[in-house]
This record gives sequence, structure tokens and C-alpha cells, in this order.
Amino acid sequence: MSLKVASLNSGSNGNCYYVGNAQSGVLIDVGIAASEVEKRLEQLNVSVQSIKATFITHEHGDHIHGLPAFAKRYNLPVYLSKGTYEQSEVNLSKLNIQLIKPYQCIEIGNLKIVAFPKQHDAGEALSFYVEQNDVRVAVITDIGVACSHVQDVFANVHACILESNYDEEMLENGRYPLALKKRIRGGMGHLSNKQAKRLFLDKKHQELNLLLLAHLSRNNNKPELALAEFNDVGPSIQIEVLSRYKVSKLYEIKGKAFAYQPALASNFVQQLSLF
Repeated sequence: MSLKVASLNSGSNGNCYYVGNAQSGVLIDVGIAASEVEKRLEQLNVSVQSIKATFITHEHGDHIHGLPAFAKRYNLPVYLSKGTYEQSEVNLSKLNIQLIKPYQCIEIGNLKIVAFPKQHDAGEALSFYVEQNDVRVAVITDIGVACSHVQDVFANVHACILESNYDEEMLENGRYPLALKKRIRGGMGHLSNKQAKRLFLDKKHQELNLLLLAHLSRNNNKPELALAEFNDVGPSIQIEVLSRYKVSKLYEIKGKAFAYQPALASNFVQQLSLF
């Protein structure tokens, strides 16, 4: 059984990603209106009734704007960190909130969804990978730097939605105030095209066969610049840019399954237990 993945929207105007199979699926972030989620799932021929849960990376509006209405409408559990819940600017109190910690695994049907930490200027930001029969898809956006946790996960996936937020020259020469430029590139903001390429070159697994470049800045990047950064990586991997305006294709992820035991998970959980 293969995994399927799609972007319903990707950018500062709203982020929402689908991962699932024929029986069930999950949404990672719901940063667009509930009506748009429904419409775009229909465009993918994915039944909204097959969505069994939502997983939230952090509290910024472009990741949770549509969450309250959508989760309430379909009575879905909402998995997120305590820090994200406490820092949220929208009312989540009436939802089925499930607080999770880094490297906690949630099983939904045949899917295993695992949270892992990342560096971003939010309350307690997480990213996620979804696994089925040792085939894994990760969603990694809103990272200021590819920390060791991100590197570890990226090195063990078959497909990845990976942030490629800004072109360094466009940001440097653009009209953003200096404070905002520093925030974006300062290690707790976003990943540039070049940083995404470096992570790819340093950590990609031989079974990685799909890379979807995500969360591109409207003002500091262009799809052709993000793709150009990967022009020399060869034909063995499919690389595409996700749109900030429309739903992507529904990609089917297959490949040779390989075992993965997160190298950093046990140490991180042990550190958490000390506090």
C-alpha cells in the first residue's frame, strides 16, 4: 500500500498538506478556510470523510487560520504541542485537542504520524513525518536552520515537502526592513533556496524520490529560482515547486522500504524527562 501526498496550499497566505492512503488521511496544518480545504480535497478526489485528524506545526496564522471551523465541522482531533496550544491566537478551546511531545507517535489506521522538533520563532514548533510499512513522507517547513532533528528525519524519507522560502539575493536587495530580514535569515525564521539545496546534498537517502519545494516567499523568491538551485542534481529524483494559490497534484509515494530508528529521539525524550 502506497502513501499519497499533496499540497492544498503552500505559502504565507496559508499552508495545508495532505498525507494518506485509500482508507484514511491526515492534514498537516489548516491555514486556509474550511471551504477551501473541502474544495481542494474534492479536486484531488480525496473524500473529506477520509480525513481522520489534523496535525499542527505551530500557532502562526498561515498554519491555523482555518483550523477551528474545519476541525469542529468534522469533529476531528487536533494534535499539537502544549506551547502551540498556549500561544495560539485563535480559539481552540472547543476542539478535540490532543497535546503531543516530540517523537511521540500517533497511529491512525495504517498510518503512523511522528512529531519532531525544529527551530522556528514560535511557542513549541514541531514538524511531522508520516509512515506506512516503512515508507515515509515528511513535511518540513518554517525552519530557520536544518537542525540535527531535521537532518535526521530528512535522511530517512522517501518523499519530502521541504521549505525553500527565499532567494538570498532577493531578500538582501529587497524592500523588507532590516529587522524583518534578520528575522527571516537569522536561524529561527525560514530556509533559503541554498540552505534547502545543502540539506538535500548532505543528507538525502538513495530512496528519496520526490522533493516538493514549499512555502516560497511571494516577495523574496520565484519558482524558477528555487528550481534552478536544483538543476544539477540529476534525473533520479522528481523535484517540483508547490503553489501558494492552488492545489498540487496528488503524488503517490512508493519505493523500497527501509527501517528507520530516529537517532536523536531517545536522547531527546530522556532530556525531556529530566525537567
